[in-house]
Amino acid sequence: MEIVWDLAGALLRYPDERYLEALEVCRRGVRAVAPEAGTQLDRLHGVLAGLSPEARQELFVATFDLNPACALEVGWHLFGENYERGAFLVKMRQLLTRVGVSDGGELPDHLGTVLRVLGRMPPDEAAEFADACLLPALAKMRTHLAGKSNPFESLLEAIARLVTAMHGESGGNGARGAADVPADNGRGVQ
Repeated sequence: MEIVWDLAGALLRYPDERYLEALEVCRRGVRAVAPEAGTQLDRLHGVLAGLSPEARQELFVATFDLNPACALEVGWHLFGENYERGAFLVKMRQLLTRVGVSDGGELPDHLGTVLRVLGRMPPDEAAEFADACLLPALAKMRTHLAGKSNPFESLLEAIARLVTAMHGESGGNGARGAADVPADNGRGVQ
């Protein structure tokens, strides 16, 4: 299922001229795994297809780059600018190295990168990570966009539904500390 996570992660990059094409490929892959997430991506596509490439880019920047409440850095939503975020970033960098994912020039806790990492983690570890870190961060981001007629709300909702479909939701209280990033059972992450 790595490819589904890679496709979803690609939608969290600055939209270039091939963004709608990437969205279409992602919609097909996601729909097979989580139909409700596919429906959310249909909504996103319906709006973005009606915008010019420049308007899509402006909306993306306004939503994720100029709006701290929707910043794409998972650790920021979990810890703010506290010391724990630094520890989380270190653990994420180690996790990227362990699973062989490049950060693509972003911080290691960028949501797109985190999704690519999630797709390469063992299932139990991925479920623990999703519950402790990813779902709480997504919940904060989604709350901020709720009811604001922003099409990227559908993207975040699709990702949350995909994570829940693939890894469940145990109802954990999330971000209890950087130690919640699953250890690698002796393979290098302390």
